[in-house]
Amino acid sequence: MKPTLVLVGRPNVGKSTLFNRLTRSRDALVADMPGLTRDRHYGHGRLGSRSYLVVDTGGFEPNAKDGVVAEMARQAESAIAEGDALLFIVDGRLGLTPHDKQIADTLRRSGRPVYLAVNKGEGMNRDAFSAEFHELGFGQPYVISGAHGEGVRSLIDLILERFPEGEGAEQDTGSGPKVAIVGRPNVGKSTLINALLGEDRVIAFDMPGTTRDAIEIPFERNGKAYTLIDTAGLRRRGKVFETIEKFSVIKTLQAVEESNVAVLVLDASQDISDQDAHIAGFVLEAGRALVLAVNKWDDVDEYRRERVKADIARKLHFLGFARHHYISALQAQGMGPLLKSVDLAYAAAMAKLPTPKLTRTLVEAIAKQQPPRQGIFRPKMRYAHQGGQNPPVVVIHGNALDHIPEAYRRYLERTFMDVFKLQGTPLRIEFRSARNPYADKD
Repeated sequence: MKPTLVLVGRPNVGKSTLFNRLTRSRDALVADMPGLTRDRHYGHGRLGSRSYLVVDTGGFEPNAKDGVVAEMARQAESAIAEGDALLFIVDGRLGLTPHDKQIADTLRRSGRPVYLAVNKGEGMNRDAFSAEFHELGFGQPYVISGAHGEGVRSLIDLILERFPEGEGAEQDTGSGPKVAIVGRPNVGKSTLINALLGEDRVIAFDMPGTTRDAIEIPFERNGKAYTLIDTAGLRRRGKVFETIEKFSVIKTLQAVEESNVAVLVLDASQDISDQDAHIAGFVLEAGRALVLAVNKWDDVDEYRRERVKADIARKLHFLGFARHHYISALQAQGMGPLLKSVDLAYAAAMAKLPTPKLTRTLVEAIAKQQPPRQGIFRPKMRYAHQGGQNPPVVVIHGNALDHIPEAYRRYLERTFMDVFKLQGTPLRIEFRSARNPYADKD
Protein backbone atom coordinates (compact mmCIF):
# COMPACT_ATOMS: atom_id res chain seq x y z
CA MET A 1 0.00 0.00 0.00
CA LYS A 2 1.14 3.56 -0.65
CA PRO A 3 1.77 5.59 2.51
CA THR A 4 -0.79 8.34 3.05
CA LEU A 5 0.31 11.84 4.06
CA VAL A 6 -2.44 14.09 5.51
CA LEU A 7 -2.14 17.89 5.49
CA VAL A 8 -3.71 19.43 8.60
CA GLY A 9 -3.92 22.98 9.94
CA ARG A 10 -6.17 25.90 10.66
CA PRO A 11 -7.75 27.87 7.77
CA ASN A 12 -5.59 29.78 5.30
CA VAL A 13 -2.17 28.46 6.30
CA GLY A 14 -1.42 27.20 2.77
CA LYS A 15 -2.52 23.54 2.84
CA SER A 16 -4.06 23.58 -0.65
CA THR A 17 -1.06 25.39 -2.13
CA LEU A 18 1.20 22.69 -0.69
CA PHE A 19 -1.19 19.97 -1.93
CA ASN A 20 -0.93 21.31 -5.48
CA ARG A 21 2.86 21.37 -5.25
CA LEU A 22 3.05 17.81 -3.90
CA THR A 23 0.69 16.48 -6.59
CA ARG A 24 2.14 18.75 -9.30
CA SER A 25 -1.39 19.76 -10.22
CA ARG A 26 -3.95 22.49 -9.73
CA ASP A 27 -6.56 20.12 -8.38
CA ALA A 28 -7.19 22.06 -5.14
CA LEU A 29 -8.66 25.55 -5.22
CA VAL A 30 -6.33 28.22 -3.88
CA ALA A 31 -7.34 31.78 -2.90
CA ASP A 32 -6.52 34.25 -0.16
CA MET A 33 -9.67 33.40 1.77
CA PRO A 34 -10.12 31.08 4.77
CA GLY A 35 -12.52 28.14 4.59
CA LEU A 36 -12.15 27.47 0.86
CA THR A 37 -11.40 23.74 1.18
CA ARG A 38 -14.24 21.86 2.91
CA ASP A 39 -14.07 18.16 1.97
CA ARG A 40 -10.95 16.02 2.16
CA HIS A 41 -9.23 15.89 -1.21
CA TYR A 42 -7.00 13.01 -2.38
CA GLY A 43 -4.13 13.10 -4.85
CA HIS A 44 -1.08 11.08 -5.94
CA GLY A 45 2.14 12.55 -4.55
CA ARG A 46 4.58 13.32 -7.36
CA LEU A 47 7.18 15.36 -5.49
CA GLY A 48 9.77 13.19 -3.78
CA SER A 49 11.67 9.98 -4.40
CA ARG A 50 8.77 7.63 -3.62
CA SER A 51 5.12 7.09 -4.51
CA TYR A 52 2.54 8.11 -1.92
CA LEU A 53 -0.95 9.54 -1.43
CA VAL A 54 -1.56 13.04 -0.12
CA VAL A 55 -4.80 14.29 1.46
CA ASP A 56 -5.81 17.96 1.67
CA THR A 57 -8.27 18.88 4.44
CA GLY A 58 -10.36 21.91 5.29
CA GLY A 59 -9.42 24.36 8.02
CA PHE A 60 -9.53 22.25 11.20
CA GLU A 61 -11.49 23.55 14.20
CA PRO A 62 -11.50 20.66 16.70
CA ASN A 63 -14.02 22.26 19.08
CA ALA A 64 -16.71 23.09 16.47
CA LYS A 65 -20.12 21.79 17.56
CA ASP A 66 -22.48 22.32 14.62
CA GLY A 67 -22.89 23.68 11.10
CA VAL A 68 -20.57 23.33 8.15
CA VAL A 69 -17.50 24.04 10.32
CA ALA A 70 -18.31 20.96 12.42
CA GLU A 71 -18.74 18.89 9.24
CA MET A 72 -15.35 20.15 8.04
CA ALA A 73 -13.81 19.12 11.37
CA ARG A 74 -15.34 15.65 11.03
CA GLN A 75 -13.87 15.31 7.53
CA ALA A 76 -10.44 16.33 8.85
CA GLU A 77 -10.71 13.82 11.72
CA SER A 78 -11.59 11.06 9.22
CA ALA A 79 -8.53 11.96 7.15
CA ILE A 80 -6.31 11.92 10.27
CA ALA A 81 -7.58 8.43 11.12
CA GLU A 82 -6.72 7.26 7.58
CA GLY A 83 -3.24 8.83 7.51
CA ASP A 84 0.10 7.10 7.97
CA ALA A 85 1.81 10.43 8.69
CA LEU A 86 0.44 13.90 9.47
CA LEU A 87 1.95 17.12 8.18
CA PHE A 88 0.85 19.86 10.58
CA ILE A 89 1.06 23.19 8.75
CA VAL A 90 1.27 26.51 10.58
CA ASP A 91 1.66 30.08 9.30
CA GLY A 92 5.06 31.37 10.36
CA ARG A 93 4.25 34.96 9.42
CA LEU A 94 1.25 35.11 11.76
CA GLY A 95 3.03 33.20 14.52
CA LEU A 96 1.77 30.64 17.03
CA THR A 97 -1.96 30.94 17.86
CA PRO A 98 -4.27 29.29 20.43
CA HIS A 99 -5.98 27.59 17.48
CA ASP A 100 -2.67 25.92 16.55
CA LYS A 101 -2.34 24.64 20.13
CA GLN A 102 -5.85 23.09 20.00
CA ILE A 103 -5.00 21.28 16.77
CA ALA A 104 -1.67 20.12 18.22
CA ASP A 105 -3.48 18.53 21.20
CA THR A 106 -5.83 16.66 18.82
CA LEU A 107 -2.97 15.42 16.63
CA ARG A 108 -1.00 14.23 19.65
CA ARG A 109 -3.95 12.05 20.72
CA SER A 110 -4.20 10.48 17.24
CA GLY A 111 -1.09 8.35 17.76
CA ARG A 112 0.12 9.16 14.23
CA PRO A 113 3.62 10.53 13.53
CA VAL A 114 3.37 14.33 13.21
CA TYR A 115 5.75 16.60 11.27
CA LEU A 116 5.49 20.33 11.92
CA ALA A 117 5.87 22.53 8.82
CA VAL A 118 6.20 26.29 9.33
CA ASN A 119 4.90 27.65 6.02
CA LYS A 120 5.46 30.94 4.18
CA GLY A 121 9.14 31.02 5.16
CA GLU A 122 10.56 32.28 1.88
CA GLY A 123 13.33 34.81 2.44
CA MET A 124 13.21 34.48 6.25
CA ASN A 125 15.85 33.55 8.83
CA ARG A 126 14.89 29.93 9.49
CA ASP A 127 15.89 29.67 13.16
CA ALA A 128 14.20 32.90 14.20
CA PHE A 129 11.17 32.19 12.01
CA SER A 130 10.44 28.81 13.63
CA ALA A 131 11.61 29.43 17.21
CA GLU A 132 8.24 29.92 18.93
CA PHE A 133 6.77 26.73 17.36
CA HIS A 134 9.04 24.50 19.49
CA GLU A 135 6.40 25.08 22.17
CA LEU A 136 4.03 22.69 20.35
CA GLY A 137 6.25 19.75 21.29
CA PHE A 138 6.67 18.09 17.89
CA GLY A 139 10.44 18.38 17.79
CA GLN A 140 12.29 20.36 15.16
CA PRO A 141 9.94 22.55 13.08
CA TYR A 142 10.66 22.45 9.34
CA VAL A 143 10.56 25.82 7.59
CA ILE A 144 9.05 25.57 4.09
CA SER A 145 7.39 27.65 1.41
CA GLY A 146 4.50 25.84 -0.27
CA ALA A 147 4.16 28.64 -2.81
CA HIS A 148 7.85 28.68 -3.81
CA GLY A 149 8.81 25.09 -3.02
CA GLU A 150 11.61 25.92 -0.58
CA GLY A 151 12.34 23.03 1.80
CA VAL A 152 9.39 20.95 0.58
CA ARG A 153 11.26 18.18 -1.27
CA SER A 154 13.67 17.50 1.60
CA LEU A 155 10.82 17.37 4.13
CA ILE A 156 8.82 14.90 2.02
CA ASP A 157 11.86 12.65 1.52
CA LEU A 158 12.42 12.73 5.28
CA ILE A 159 8.81 11.70 5.98
CA LEU A 160 8.92 8.86 3.45
CA GLU A 161 12.12 7.42 4.95
CA ARG A 162 10.10 5.92 7.83
CA PHE A 163 8.20 3.63 5.43
CA PRO A 164 9.73 0.40 4.02
CA GLU A 165 11.10 0.61 0.48
CA GLY A 166 8.46 -1.81 -0.82
CA GLU A 167 5.61 0.51 0.10
CA GLY A 168 4.42 2.73 -2.66
CA ALA A 169 6.36 0.83 -5.31
CA GLU A 170 3.36 -0.63 -7.08
CA GLN A 171 2.11 0.84 -10.33
CA ASP A 172 -1.32 2.35 -10.66
CA THR A 173 -3.68 -0.08 -12.36
CA GLY A 174 -6.20 2.50 -13.50
CA SER A 175 -9.22 3.91 -11.77
CA GLY A 176 -11.96 2.86 -14.21
CA PRO A 177 -14.42 5.36 -15.67
CA LYS A 178 -14.44 8.89 -14.28
CA VAL A 179 -18.00 9.81 -13.34
CA ALA A 180 -18.81 13.50 -12.74
CA ILE A 181 -21.90 14.17 -10.60
CA VAL A 182 -23.33 17.51 -11.82
CA GLY A 183 -26.41 19.62 -11.29
CA ARG A 184 -27.82 22.74 -9.68
CA PRO A 185 -27.02 23.55 -6.03
CA ASN A 186 -28.77 21.50 -3.34
CA VAL A 187 -30.21 18.77 -5.59
CA GLY A 188 -28.42 16.02 -3.63
CA LYS A 189 -25.15 15.47 -5.48
CA SER A 190 -23.04 14.94 -2.36
CA THR A 191 -25.76 12.77 -0.82
CA LEU A 192 -25.71 10.63 -3.97
CA ILE A 193 -21.91 10.26 -3.71
CA ASN A 194 -22.26 9.11 -0.08
CA ALA A 195 -25.04 6.66 -1.03
CA LEU A 196 -22.88 5.09 -3.75
CA LEU A 197 -19.90 4.82 -1.40
CA GLY A 198 -21.90 3.61 1.59
CA GLU A 199 -20.27 6.20 3.90
CA ASP A 200 -20.42 9.93 4.65
CA ARG A 201 -17.40 10.64 2.49
CA VAL A 202 -18.28 14.23 1.46
CA ILE A 203 -20.19 16.93 3.29
CA ALA A 204 -23.92 16.78 2.57
CA PHE A 205 -25.51 19.82 4.21
CA ASP A 206 -28.94 21.39 3.68
CA MET A 207 -27.51 24.60 2.26
CA PRO A 208 -26.82 25.45 -1.38
CA GLY A 209 -23.13 25.83 -2.20
CA THR A 210 -21.74 23.46 0.45
CA THR A 211 -19.47 21.80 -2.14
CA ARG A 212 -17.04 24.30 -3.68
CA ASP A 213 -14.24 22.21 -5.17
CA ALA A 214 -14.39 19.23 -7.54
CA ILE A 215 -13.48 16.23 -5.37
CA GLU A 216 -12.24 12.97 -6.97
CA ILE A 217 -13.03 9.81 -5.01
CA PRO A 218 -11.86 6.35 -6.22
CA PHE A 219 -14.07 3.44 -5.18
CA GLU A 220 -14.92 -0.11 -6.18
CA ARG A 221 -18.31 -1.79 -6.46
CA ASN A 222 -18.99 -5.37 -7.53
CA GLY A 223 -15.35 -5.75 -8.55
CA LYS A 224 -15.41 -2.68 -10.84
CA ALA A 225 -13.30 0.41 -10.25
CA TYR A 226 -14.70 3.93 -10.61
CA THR A 227 -13.63 7.48 -9.85
CA LEU A 228 -16.52 9.66 -8.67
CA ILE A 229 -16.19 13.44 -9.00
CA ASP A 230 -18.34 15.51 -6.65
CA THR A 231 -18.79 18.99 -8.14
CA ALA A 232 -20.09 22.36 -7.06
CA GLY A 233 -23.67 23.22 -8.03
CA LEU A 234 -23.91 25.38 -11.15
CA ARG A 235 -26.10 28.48 -10.91
CA ARG A 236 -27.19 30.83 -13.65
CA ARG A 237 -24.34 33.19 -14.60
CA GLY A 238 -26.13 36.23 -13.18
CA LYS A 239 -26.42 34.51 -9.80
CA VAL A 240 -22.69 33.83 -9.41
CA PHE A 241 -21.35 36.67 -7.30
CA GLU A 242 -18.56 35.33 -5.08
CA THR A 243 -15.08 35.01 -6.57
CA ILE A 244 -14.80 31.58 -4.92
CA GLU A 245 -18.03 30.42 -6.52
CA LYS A 246 -16.71 31.51 -9.92
CA PHE A 247 -13.66 29.31 -9.32
CA SER A 248 -16.03 26.47 -8.35
CA VAL A 249 -17.90 26.79 -11.65
CA ILE A 250 -14.60 26.55 -13.53
CA LYS A 251 -13.62 23.43 -11.58
CA THR A 252 -17.01 21.86 -12.31
CA LEU A 253 -16.70 22.51 -16.03
CA GLN A 254 -13.15 21.11 -16.01
CA ALA A 255 -14.44 18.02 -14.18
CA VAL A 256 -17.02 17.43 -16.93
CA GLU A 257 -14.33 17.81 -19.61
CA GLU A 258 -12.08 15.27 -17.86
CA SER A 259 -14.82 12.75 -17.09
CA ASN A 260 -16.03 9.80 -19.14
CA VAL A 261 -19.63 9.87 -17.91
CA ALA A 262 -21.66 12.67 -16.32
CA VAL A 263 -24.61 11.98 -14.02
CA LEU A 264 -26.98 14.95 -14.19
CA VAL A 265 -28.92 15.12 -10.92
CA LEU A 266 -32.38 16.75 -10.95
CA ASP A 267 -34.63 17.53 -7.98
CA ALA A 268 -38.06 15.93 -8.35
CA SER A 269 -39.54 18.43 -5.88
CA GLN A 270 -38.65 21.36 -8.15
CA ASP A 271 -39.54 22.25 -11.72
CA ILE A 272 -37.02 21.46 -14.44
CA SER A 273 -35.33 24.82 -14.98
CA ASP A 274 -33.48 26.51 -17.81
CA GLN A 275 -30.33 26.00 -15.74
CA ASP A 276 -30.85 22.22 -15.79
CA ALA A 277 -31.07 22.42 -19.58
CA HIS A 278 -27.97 24.65 -19.66
CA ILE A 279 -25.93 22.13 -17.65
CA ALA A 280 -27.16 19.27 -19.84
CA GLY A 281 -26.24 21.30 -22.91
CA PHE A 282 -22.70 21.80 -21.63
CA VAL A 283 -22.29 18.05 -21.03
CA LEU A 284 -23.58 17.40 -24.53
CA GLU A 285 -21.27 20.04 -26.01
CA ALA A 286 -18.34 18.41 -24.23
CA GLY A 287 -19.36 15.12 -25.87
CA ARG A 288 -19.61 13.21 -22.60
CA ALA A 289 -21.81 10.19 -21.99
CA LEU A 290 -24.75 11.06 -19.74
CA VAL A 291 -27.10 9.43 -17.27
CA LEU A 292 -30.08 11.33 -15.86
CA ALA A 293 -30.82 10.86 -12.13
CA VAL A 294 -34.06 12.37 -10.80
CA ASN A 295 -33.50 12.59 -7.05
CA LYS A 296 -35.93 12.85 -4.08
CA TRP A 297 -38.43 10.65 -5.95
CA ASP A 298 -39.73 9.27 -2.65
CA ASP A 299 -40.73 12.79 -1.50
CA VAL A 300 -43.25 13.56 -4.27
CA ASP A 301 -46.77 12.33 -5.04
CA GLU A 302 -48.02 10.74 -8.26
CA TYR A 303 -49.22 14.03 -9.76
CA ARG A 304 -45.80 15.58 -9.23
CA ARG A 305 -44.07 12.54 -10.73
CA GLU A 306 -46.10 12.78 -13.93
CA ARG A 307 -45.37 16.49 -14.16
CA VAL A 308 -41.62 15.90 -13.76
CA LYS A 309 -41.63 13.28 -16.51
CA ALA A 310 -43.54 15.62 -18.83
CA ASP A 311 -41.09 18.45 -18.04
CA ILE A 312 -38.10 16.23 -18.86
CA ALA A 313 -39.65 15.18 -22.17
CA ARG A 314 -40.36 18.83 -23.07
CA LYS A 315 -37.33 20.72 -21.75
CA LEU A 316 -34.63 18.04 -22.03
CA HIS A 317 -35.81 16.41 -25.25
CA PHE A 318 -32.28 16.64 -26.69
CA LEU A 319 -31.16 14.03 -24.12
CA GLY A 320 -33.09 11.24 -25.76
CA PHE A 321 -29.93 9.11 -25.89
CA ALA A 322 -29.56 9.12 -22.06
CA ARG A 323 -31.10 6.64 -19.64
CA HIS A 324 -33.36 8.06 -16.92
CA HIS A 325 -33.42 6.89 -13.29
CA TYR A 326 -35.77 7.94 -10.50
CA ILE A 327 -33.89 7.61 -7.22
CA SER A 328 -33.66 8.57 -3.58
CA ALA A 329 -30.05 9.33 -2.66
CA LEU A 330 -30.99 9.85 1.00
CA GLN A 331 -32.53 6.35 1.19
CA ALA A 332 -29.90 4.85 -1.17
CA GLN A 333 -32.68 3.64 -3.49
CA GLY A 334 -31.90 2.94 -7.14
CA MET A 335 -28.11 2.95 -6.82
CA GLY A 336 -27.57 -0.42 -8.52
CA PRO A 337 -29.52 0.36 -11.74
CA LEU A 338 -27.93 3.82 -11.85
CA LEU A 339 -24.40 2.37 -11.81
CA LYS A 340 -25.39 -0.22 -14.42
CA SER A 341 -26.43 2.62 -16.74
CA VAL A 342 -23.12 4.35 -16.03
CA ASP A 343 -21.33 1.15 -17.09
CA LEU A 344 -23.37 0.91 -20.30
CA ALA A 345 -22.86 4.59 -21.12
CA TYR A 346 -19.11 4.23 -20.57
CA ALA A 347 -18.99 1.14 -22.77
CA ALA A 348 -20.85 3.03 -25.50
CA ALA A 349 -18.55 6.05 -25.22
CA MET A 350 -15.45 3.84 -25.55
CA ALA A 351 -16.89 1.46 -28.18
CA LYS A 352 -14.76 0.39 -31.14
CA LEU A 353 -16.65 0.66 -34.44
CA PRO A 354 -15.33 -1.56 -37.26
CA THR A 355 -14.74 0.26 -40.55
CA PRO A 356 -16.53 -2.34 -42.76
CA LYS A 357 -19.70 -2.17 -40.66
CA LEU A 358 -19.57 1.63 -40.52
CA THR A 359 -19.27 1.87 -44.30
CA ARG A 360 -22.04 -0.70 -44.82
CA THR A 361 -24.31 1.22 -42.46
CA LEU A 362 -23.53 4.45 -44.32
CA VAL A 363 -24.38 2.89 -47.69
CA GLU A 364 -27.67 1.53 -46.36
CA ALA A 365 -28.57 4.92 -44.83
CA ILE A 366 -27.91 6.70 -48.14
CA ALA A 367 -30.00 4.12 -50.01
CA LYS A 368 -32.88 4.79 -47.63
CA GLN A 369 -32.56 8.59 -47.77
CA GLN A 370 -30.13 10.48 -49.99
CA PRO A 371 -28.64 13.83 -48.94
CA PRO A 372 -30.30 16.82 -50.63
CA ARG A 373 -28.65 18.44 -53.67
CA GLN A 374 -26.51 21.50 -53.29
CA GLY A 375 -27.03 23.38 -56.55
CA ILE A 376 -26.42 20.99 -59.44
CA PHE A 377 -24.36 18.62 -57.28
CA ARG A 378 -25.47 15.97 -54.84
CA PRO A 379 -22.96 15.19 -52.04
CA LYS A 380 -21.38 11.78 -52.51
CA MET A 381 -20.31 9.85 -49.38
CA ARG A 382 -17.95 6.98 -50.14
CA TYR A 383 -16.84 5.35 -46.86
CA ALA A 384 -16.67 5.87 -43.09
CA HIS A 385 -14.25 5.00 -40.29
CA GLN A 386 -13.92 5.73 -36.58
CA GLY A 387 -12.00 8.88 -35.69
CA GLY A 388 -12.11 8.85 -31.89
CA GLN A 389 -13.73 7.76 -28.64
CA ASN A 390 -15.35 9.48 -25.66
CA PRO A 391 -17.43 10.48 -27.58
CA PRO A 392 -17.39 8.12 -30.58
CA VAL A 393 -16.46 10.05 -33.73
CA VAL A 394 -17.38 8.79 -37.20
CA VAL A 395 -15.39 10.30 -40.08
CA ILE A 396 -17.12 10.19 -43.48
CA HIS A 397 -15.12 10.72 -46.68
CA GLY A 398 -16.51 11.76 -50.03
CA ASN A 399 -17.07 14.67 -52.41
CA ALA A 400 -18.96 17.95 -51.94
CA LEU A 401 -19.66 17.26 -48.26
CA ASP A 402 -19.14 20.84 -47.05
CA HIS A 403 -22.79 21.83 -47.24
CA ILE A 404 -24.61 18.77 -45.92
CA PRO A 405 -27.50 20.18 -43.86
CA GLU A 406 -27.68 19.72 -40.10
CA ALA A 407 -30.89 17.69 -40.38
CA TYR A 408 -29.14 15.08 -42.53
CA ARG A 409 -26.21 14.98 -40.11
CA ARG A 410 -28.65 14.20 -37.28
CA TYR A 411 -30.26 11.50 -39.42
CA LEU A 412 -26.88 9.80 -39.85
CA GLU A 413 -26.08 10.16 -36.14
CA ARG A 414 -29.34 8.42 -35.18
CA THR A 415 -28.70 5.69 -37.72
CA PHE A 416 -25.20 4.90 -36.44
CA MET A 417 -26.37 5.01 -32.81
CA ASP A 418 -29.24 2.62 -33.53
CA VAL A 419 -27.14 0.14 -35.50
CA PHE A 420 -24.27 0.07 -32.97
CA LYS A 421 -26.62 0.35 -29.94
CA LEU A 422 -24.76 3.34 -28.51
CA GLN A 423 -27.23 4.34 -25.81
CA GLY A 424 -26.01 6.76 -23.21
CA THR A 425 -23.45 8.66 -25.27
CA PRO A 426 -23.66 11.31 -28.00
CA LEU A 427 -21.99 10.57 -31.34
CA ARG A 428 -20.23 13.04 -33.59
CA ILE A 429 -19.83 12.98 -37.36
CA GLU A 430 -17.05 14.67 -39.28
CA PHE A 431 -17.27 15.14 -43.05
CA ARG A 432 -14.07 15.22 -45.09
CA SER A 433 -14.29 16.13 -48.74
CA ALA A 434 -11.69 15.02 -51.26
CA ARG A 435 -9.77 17.88 -52.84
CA ASN A 436 -11.01 18.89 -56.28
CA PRO A 437 -8.00 18.44 -58.65
CA TYR A 438 -9.45 21.12 -61.01
CA ALA A 439 -10.05 23.74 -58.31
CA ASP A 440 -6.85 25.71 -59.07
CA LYS A 441 -7.18 25.61 -62.86
CA ASP A 442 -8.76 28.30 -65.03
